[in-house]
Order: sequence, then C-alpha cells, then structure tokens
Amino acid sequence: MAVLVYTENWDGKFKKLSFELVSYATGIASMTNDSVVAVTIGHVDEKELSQLARYGASRIITVSDERLKDLDNQAYARAIAEVVEKEKAGILVFSHNNAGKAIAPRVAVLLKAGVAACVSSLPASIQPFVIMKKTYSGKAYGAVNILSEKKIVTLAQNSYEIKEQPVTPVMETFTPSLAGVTIKTKVVDVQKQTGKVLLTDAEIVVSGGRGMKSPDNWKPIEELAALLGGATACTRPVSDEGWRPHEEHTGQTGKIIAPNLYIAVGISGATQHIAGISGSKYIVAINNDKSAPIFEVAQYGIVGDALKVLPALVEAVKEVKSR
Repeated sequence: MAVLVYTENWDGKFKKLSFELVSYATGIASMTNDSVVAVTIGHVDEKELSQLARYGASRIITVSDERLKDLDNQAYARAIAEVVEKEKAGILVFSHNNAGKAIAPRVAVLLKAGVAACVSSLPASIQPFVIMKKTYSGKAYGAVNILSEKKIVTLAQNSYEIKEQPVTPVMETFTPSLAGVTIKTKVVDVQKQTGKVLLTDAEIVVSGGRGMKSPDNWKPIEELAALLGGATACTRPVSDEGWRPHEEHTGQTGKIIAPNLYIAVGISGATQHIAGISGSKYIVAINNDKSAPIFEVAQYGIVGDALKVLPALVEAVKEVKSR
C-alpha cells in the first residue's frame, strides 16, 4: 500500500506548502515501509513536477481532464478517489487549507475513510493508527485513533519540517472517469490581488490591534511589513471599526494563517484571535500590558508602548538592511 499526498498547484506552480506535505507523507511512509505517491490536478510541466521528487515522491501522477480546469470539490474528490483505488493507497495526506478542508471530507465519504483533521505531527503509532491534533484553539492536544482501513489526515500548515530526500520519480498522467459526477462549478471571472504579498501566502506577517489606537497610526506597520517582505493583518475589532479592510482580519472568524514569523503589535491575544495564528512558527508580541494573554503564546515579547516601540523597530530594520 502507498501513502498518497494531494499536492495542490497554483497556475502550474507548487508552493512551500506542497513540499511540506510531501515531506510529511515521506515521514509516514518511512514508518509504514511504503512508497509516496504525489497527485496533482491540472497542467504542471515536468520540471516543476520533478521538484516533488526532491522530498520523497517516488511516483508523481498528474490528473488530466478538461472537466477539471476549475476547482469543483465533488469532481476533484472523485478524481482523487479513483487514483487512490488505482494505487491501493492506505493513507491519504491533504493540507488543512481551504482546498484540503473542502476535498478531504468528500474523499472520506467515497472511500469510507476515517479523518484526522489539522494534525501537527507524525503518527504516534501505526497499529493502532494514533495521531495528535490541536484542540481548544491550539491550547491542548488530542490523540485521534483512526480505525478504518483507509485513513485521511489533513496537515496543519507550517507544522512539519521540509526535508529533502531525493528519489528518481516515475511520472504518469491519469484520466479519471468521473462516473456520476456533474460539474456544478463554473468560474466566470478571476480577480487577482497585485502589488502586495497575499496574507495567506506570507512567510512574515505584521499585525495590529486596538493598541494602535487609531487608523492614522498604521503607517509603521505597513512600513515594517514592506521592509520584511511580509503582509499586514489585523484583529477583528480593528476591521469591525473600519480601521483596516476585512480581508486582513485574522482569527477564528477571519483568515487562519501559519507564517514563519507573526509580529503582533498592540494585540491583547483574545482566544478567537489566537485560534487563527497559533500555527505560526514564531510569534513576537509588542504590548504595554505585561499580563496580556498574547505573551503566553509568543516566543519573544516586548513590554512597551507599541507607538514608541514600532518606529524604533522600523529604524533598526532599516539600519540592518543598509549594511
């Protein structure tokens, strides 16, 4: 049996997320003594596909069908399920992003597979199959035992180290039957944001809360984000007040992000906000209240007035970059 990993591509290109998934699948395969099969849907050139082999994918399957040119959850799930049956895969790995959360449950129904969602580590054991996941907005961990023959896990972004384990891949193209599937999704227009880093793709995020006191004080946050090549974000109260656009709202009711670095400026650290940023590799907090909950989840903290600390931090970054 194989470990199958769904590697989403964006206009024919893979992102760091895809390589993290393949690395994770390779980690599971080393525990089960199986091979890794990477599956992607749509046109991806061979050079780009070969990158997946750097992280352990010994078989790379491109699902090709004009009916799948646009993301339709039902059709994608059916196509992936057909590949699973063809490859006799026992464990399936998806990302815990929007696409993974939409497709994985449908595949689970088709295959009668158990699902462990938003896992953050390799299985604690294979027989029985027990794996850890975050619960209570990232404040605790739970052990999930999947009893079904086929098993599906969705991996929390930025939770597993990317490891190069190069192999020589076998590549093939697969055309699914999509029996009984009616394509219901039609994309009529695509509007892409240009000129700045997308919040969900950013490796570095600088975020502000009500501690910034006014929308007029946001310039240093934007400046620091630009200097670091990152994106800007905010808390829900800030977006509700109209200080910042709702597309920047991070938290349980906003965008769930997992950058390498999250700088929280003037953010107290409400549970709902922490739920959206707890996957960050490093959290730096700047707050004048040393008892603020944000310091409980931050690796680094500065106790001070954000409106004084932030400009000084901007100048320090400028100085370092000028050397």
